[in-house]
Amino acid sequence: MNLIVFDLEWNQCPSGKDHEIKKLPFEIIEIGAVKINEKKEVLDTFHALIRPAVYHRLHKKTSEVISLTMEQLKDQGVPFPEAAKAFLDWCGTDVRFCTWGTLDLTELQRNLIWYGMGALLPGPVIYEDVQKLFALTYENRKVRRALNWAVAFLQLPEDREYHDAIDDAVYTARILQLIPDGIIYGNYSIDSYQNPKSRAEEIRIRYGTYEKFISREFDTKEEAMADGNVSAVRCFSCHKNVRRVVRWFVTGSHNYVAVGKCEAHGFVKSKVRLRKTEDGKVYAIKTTKMISSGDMEKIRGKQSKLRLKRYLKRKK
Repeated sequence: MNLIVFDLEWNQCPSGKDHEIKKLPFEIIEIGAVKINEKKEVLDTFHALIRPAVYHRLHKKTSEVISLTMEQLKDQGVPFPEAAKAFLDWCGTDVRFCTWGTLDLTELQRNLIWYGMGALLPGPVIYEDVQKLFALTYENRKVRRALNWAVAFLQLPEDREYHDAIDDAVYTARILQLIPDGIIYGNYSIDSYQNPKSRAEEIRIRYGTYEKFISREFDTKEEAMADGNVSAVRCFSCHKNVRRVVRWFVTGSHNYVAVGKCEAHGFVKSKVRLRKTEDGKVYAIKTTKMISSGDMEKIRGKQSKLRLKRYLKRKK
């Protein structure tokens, strides 16, 4: 299996968010990629400029970041369908995508679907988030660094530009070459922009210290939270459903937390994030892990504070 390290540059509506096309807020204008094998040897590179067809002026922020001009894109670029097909043909079949962060793969799928090409990259898509892998290897798991910060930290040669698709892809590939295989293949990510549509397509993955579950679609968040697969709290160690000692409560507009207790293995925390699809449906991403009794008490205390806050608000 080859690894495809790619980076995208995109433009957005120059007139502001109120005037953007909701199904295509970001139009891809450049694709850069590096193909490396399982030994992390560079096999080939890919680069394409794309002629804009949706937004015909560069957004101010885009023009401040990238070195390309609209004139260059119009003169040297090719239509997105042509560039995307060439890119995916170049990638081949037995591959895994690698990106710096979580955005590029989502926007690639969104642009493909806009042009009726979604079948070329069906989801959900397994990929490697090199930004996350860098954090797991060199820093705290939750820290997320900018690409140039990571390059400087690793003392890699800064012989290319930043915010250029092919150059950023090369920098990302160089970082990936320094990450151990065990970290790479044991901590893969899933892009759920094309989310599961049925119970049979639901995803459950176990990592070293936690489990992730991605549900099918529901009409409402209430329906999602009532589903047994979403609301159940399972012990990470023995996989059994456990009794909830902290019932599900809302920590944000789309986030829920509960704690269960396994008599054999201790306390288990489950966190659900509800995501909306572009057609208004809802699906859940649930993570589950073992926690200490101290962490359980902190969560219980947070639940009590939120309940008191809501009570006082109703009394006003």
